[in-house]
Amino acid sequence: MGDTADKPRPRSFRVTSFDVAAEAGVSQSTVSRALAGDPVVSEATRLRVAEAARRLNYYVDNNAARLRTGKTGTLAVVVICRPGEDRKDLNPFTYALLGTICAAASTRGFETLVSFQDGPANLSGRYEEQRKADGLIVIGTTQNAPAWDYYRDLGQSGMHWVCWGSPYDELEWIRSDNHAGARLAASHLIEAGYRRIACIGSEASLQRQFKERYDGYAERLAEEGLAPWLVEIEDGKAREEQGRRAVQALIASGRPFDAIFAVCDEIALGALRELSEAGIAVPAQCGLIGFDGIRASANAMPPLSSVQPDFAAAGAMLVDKLLKAIAGEPHEQRRVPVTLLARASTRRG
Repeated sequence: MGDTADKPRPRSFRVTSFDVAAEAGVSQSTVSRALAGDPVVSEATRLRVAEAARRLNYYVDNNAARLRTGKTGTLAVVVICRPGEDRKDLNPFTYALLGTICAAASTRGFETLVSFQDGPANLSGRYEEQRKADGLIVIGTTQNAPAWDYYRDLGQSGMHWVCWGSPYDELEWIRSDNHAGARLAASHLIEAGYRRIACIGSEASLQRQFKERYDGYAERLAEEGLAPWLVEIEDGKAREEQGRRAVQALIASGRPFDAIFAVCDEIALGALRELSEAGIAVPAQCGLIGFDGIRASANAMPPLSSVQPDFAAAGAMLVDKLLKAIAGEPHEQRRVPVTLLARASTRRG
């Protein structure tokens, strides 16, 4: 008997948004905005309206709503890939971020339209003009400058968009708190007793996050009176290959080192493989920590320490920043919080 109270009520007549408004104790206009995912409506009110709609077995006529409001109820997500890159070889970080974006959009009442793009043959971002989406989120590699140039130029047309880790600071971007995360990584290595700590990364890469991570690492080492040491990655190579080649250069330099901070996990995984092949034991002879917290890092041998951004927060911030832009409202949050994942690759003794 108790279970029947939670089931949608059968109706012999057509339920309207006015019925939902009466059930939820709000105005009809609030119902419309809540079910359309309007960010002006608080989360508590949106949930109350959604529950009232469920109880009354009310469904939005999406076609009518789109005609009436001029909105599609859809957000486009473009994943930029390296030219010719097999989609299964994309950085796992990108797939994790894509999943949280889609989840955040769904929670806010939006569908997502996802496109993987890598070159002139398939670069296409005019979703608003074509009435396919209300706005656009761009994520993916920075190792495709023509694609980012395309979207930067397209953005000047007035479309609503936001991106993750943009190579251009003037764009509307969201990034990890890279500086603080790199300080966490450096502090962790220092506290574990490492003193000759190299950084595999770049100050000049279009991946602006790498520079921010190097700066945080260098600042923390300087506070301890330790000398920062940057081993530059080679442009155009896959991340794991960049890590392997950087370790080769590190060994060839003859300069003693006892730990490495790699500015992303895929670089760190390449470094780990090269260290193993060179007979350098991790963590006994060389501590190793990455950044991004991808799942593969936990399955490495030994498991890789890393700095992980809050993926759920990243997806939510990207969606909310876009929805605020669509609504013509400010959204100043840009930095996603990070946490340290201490694993065996930095655990001495």
